[in-house]
Amino acid sequence: MSEQTSRAVRIHAPGGPEQLVVDTVSVGEPGPGQVRIHHRAIGLNFIDVYQRTGLYPFPMPLSLGMEGAGVVEAVGEGVTHLKAGDRAAYAANPPGAYCDVRVMPAMNVCRLPDLIDFETGAAMMLKGLTAQYLLKRCKPVEGMDAGDFVLFHAAAGGVGLIACQWAKALGLQLIATAGSDEKCAMALEHGASHAINYRTEDFAARVKDITNGQGVKVVYDSVGKDTFDKSLECLRPFGLMISFGNASGPVAPFAPAVLAKNSLYVTRQTLFTHITSRERTQAMADDLFAVVEGGKVKIRIDQRFALTDVQAAHQSLEARATTGCTVLLP
Repeated sequence: MSEQTSRAVRIHAPGGPEQLVVDTVSVGEPGPGQVRIHHRAIGLNFIDVYQRTGLYPFPMPLSLGMEGAGVVEAVGEGVTHLKAGDRAAYAANPPGAYCDVRVMPAMNVCRLPDLIDFETGAAMMLKGLTAQYLLKRCKPVEGMDAGDFVLFHAAAGGVGLIACQWAKALGLQLIATAGSDEKCAMALEHGASHAINYRTEDFAARVKDITNGQGVKVVYDSVGKDTFDKSLECLRPFGLMISFGNASGPVAPFAPAVLAKNSLYVTRQTLFTHITSRERTQAMADDLFAVVEGGKVKIRIDQRFALTDVQAAHQSLEARATTGCTVLLP
């Protein structure tokens, strides 16, 4: 059998969007525990930017991309949950989704339900599984009940709009922050109970007003440096600060004593700690598929780029000019 080739977007050195180049690479047969998947759509995420800039360092050259959807072409020895011809989607390590065809570990690849199209599958896996673990697996010490207030930063982004809808379905009162009035309106349309434009308002003061001075049980923060300190002010006693990204830069070191005022908890989460087994990945994906198929969560795709226009896609993402999800189309 002649060896297959694929276009793959790679970087040969860390840096700006101009480092992204389309290379031709060889694609072999899947080995034990692997699948070969032909992509129909690829998801774009802020983690791709962190990897491109070198904030999260990798050996070079690096193929980028953490999520995709397509058709399984072949499966390796020991893979029993997928077969050739299956529609599938994933969020997974190692990176390498920005391509036509790839061989990859099968552990985090899930069969895509027939009711979910490829673009939706590619757009929802990393962001949707992130929203799933944030809302269902990261609980404050006092638990979560319907009616509780939570604060979600960057709520008009891909993870945020999913979280707004899912939180509403769970009966939570989600207070959204975003960087424009238009983005605030979008968060409200998607189920947020309140929205704060953090560019024009002091979000900590507004949170105190909204919660009658009580504060929120949980803050979900993917922004990082710019929001971290004020987020701690928003928490009620025994509240939980969940840091899961650094869109504005990494959080500065801080003394544990700053948590003493309200006996607060802080955690730094990553999706990839949550999907370290086939069973857990599938359980989380089944939960996500159920809320999408049931209509409780709609996956909003606001930007589509050709795979070859990947530099422009990264520029838009970094400029915070995107809303909802973005997909690359091979």
